Amino acid sequence: MNPIKTRYQVDDRKIVIFGAGKIGRSFIGQLFGRSGYKLVFIDVDPVITEMLNSRGSYRIVIKGEKDEEIIISNLTAIQASDKQMVSEAVSSAGILAVSVGKNALEKVIPVIADGLELRQNRNPGCPLDIIIAENMRDAADFMGDQLKKHLPPDYPVEKFVGLIETSIGKMVPIMTQDELEKDPLVIYAEPYNTLILDGKGFKSPIPDIEGLAPKNNIKAWVDRKAFIHNLGHATAAYYGHYLHPQMTYMYEVLEDKLVLDFTREVMMQSAEVLNKVYSEDLPMKDLADHVEDLLNRFRNRALQDTIFRVGHDLVRKLGSDDRFMGAISLARQCNMPYDLIVRAMSYGFRFKARNEEGLLFPDDENFLLSVSDNFNSVFTSILSYDSEKDQSVINQLYKLVNYL
Repeated sequence: MNPIKTRYQVDDRKIVIFGAGKIGRSFIGQLFGRSGYKLVFIDVDPVITEMLNSRGSYRIVIKGEKDEEIIISNLTAIQASDKQMVSEAVSSAGILAVSVGKNALEKVIPVIADGLELRQNRNPGCPLDIIIAENMRDAADFMGDQLKKHLPPDYPVEKFVGLIETSIGKMVPIMTQDELEKDPLVIYAEPYNTLILDGKGFKSPIPDIEGLAPKNNIKAWVDRKAFIHNLGHATAAYYGHYLHPQMTYMYEVLEDKLVLDFTREVMMQSAEVLNKVYSEDLPMKDLADHVEDLLNRFRNRALQDTIFRVGHDLVRKLGSDDRFMGAISLARQCNMPYDLIVRAMSYGFRFKARNEEGLLFPDDENFLLSVSDNFNSVFTSILSYDSEKDQSVINQLYKLVNYL
């Protein structure tokens, strides 16, 4: 006798994706959509959700030696403000993904918790894995702690919720206004399409999807992304802009051997630290090959990735736990040199790249004014540095920035 299906049944081939932005659509949506999953996007933008529903598909243009167009279909979208529909979607999802940006993560957790509670009531004992597609360290711990605040005290989070940390390495450029006017749903992206994720975080079997790369020690790979990829990308943007303030694109500044060589040296200094910390997971030869591969990807002309996109949001990127200071902290723990990393970071305090409208990122404009007014106070009041522990780095930056 076949079991009776109800409208509350979990659909193992449905992924609910919080965030219909660049990574949500071009990376998570592409991987799961091309593998036959039904996609349900949840987003705050009513225009995007309405268009996704009316069209039922969107385009991804892969920018490499030759453009390749991919159509992703079999999808629906839900407006984030419709909390009942969102909870219903979470309760019946086969798997979940979150790609809303580090700063917005707290805002989506309460409604995910509502959906988990509904799921437990309707399908007791049915786990849900959540792919945390955010560039942040200790993302699983953060999300687990936040979920517990919004779930009943007796809800078994550790048993029924898989919190899957990731290393998001895909580069997706800012679309120009002209491109978006032609098609607001189109996304340009690089060919790279490997999703590194925590193989030990799943509560259900890992989906058999091309492009998923489960790892046993995800912390090593999250740090590799932050302290080699993100660090190197920002280094090229900041130093490249310092030497060539008139240039727009990453490939342009990286044609300058000074920028290319310095970026490589900074990345390799950080790679040596990572090898010291994670010698079994990140052999030095693999890291060196990774650096060269990234430098080639950074120079992708077809991607038209802008210096502005890579470098803007200075408060986050120069912050106490981000790419530069995070790598420096690891280096100090290992008693290893970090002089090149500090020097690369110093160029960020003079970064004034503008977007296609000729404007600075608003928060960057305010930050740079604060730097001019009182350099030292910026570190504790805005960047969250420790005035005692980090004073030597602050002093080094002061000298370097004033030397520029």
